[in-house]
This record gives sequence, C-alpha cells and structure tokens, in this order.
Amino acid sequence: MKLLHIPLFALILIAYNLAAMTGDAETLLKSEFFSVDLISGSHWTLTAGDLFLVFGVIVLYLEIVKSTRTGVASVLDHSLSTLVFVIFLIEFLMVKSCGTSTFFVLMLMALLDVVSGFTVSIVAARRDFNFGGNE
Repeated sequence: MKLLHIPLFALILIAYNLAAMTGDAETLLKSEFFSVDLISGSHWTLTAGDLFLVFGVIVLYLEIVKSTRTGVASVLDHSLSTLVFVIFLIEFLMVKSCGTSTFFVLMLMALLDVVSGFTVSIVAARRDFNFGGNE
C-alpha cells in the first residue's frame, strides 16, 4: 500500500498544471462544466474552477483521515505533504497561470493538510506516550 503515502494534493497539483498548460488558466477555470435550473428558480452553474475546489475539499478530508495513522510512514506522509505545499506556494508566486483564486484556495487546503497532519500526529503521540499525567 505504498500508494497511500502519496499526498493526494499532488494529484490535484498535477491536474491543475496539466489543465493550465492547455491554454489560458483564467478562461479554463471559468468554463462551464454543467448547469442546472433549481426549484427556487435560480440557475446553478458548476465551473471547472469550482470542480477543482470540490475535489480539493474531498482530498482534504481524505488527507486528514490519513493523518490519524501513526508510525514511521506518517512522518514520510507529512514530509511529502509539506513538499507539495511548498511547490504550491512557489508556483502561486512564480507561475502566471497559477496566480488564480482557485489555485490560492487549493494552496490553502494543502497548507491546512500539513498543519492538521502534524497537529493530529502530535496529539496522537502525546496520548500514546502519556505516562500517568492528568490532562
């Protein structure tokens, strides 16, 4: 199960970069994926950018669940997640097609993945190694 150690945000990063290489990122993110008329009379449109964010939320949930594992593998997972966040940050600052609000929110999700992963690990380790202290 070595594939479990791959940060899922890396897949979103790769997908975004592939999509951005095909042309103008702003235009692509605003392109309509599908739309539907709601009972309220409102017209709801899901764009490609919205779809990236939906996948980002799902991946964030899965990464937080993954962070509850303990052991040496979790250290590797946290380190790789940190690397993915750093790549997000560098691309956001230096790559024109990554300078979008969608990419920024995905980058924040990757940061939250890193912070929550370390937080969950520290709390779990503290609980595992509690030697009679009352908390």
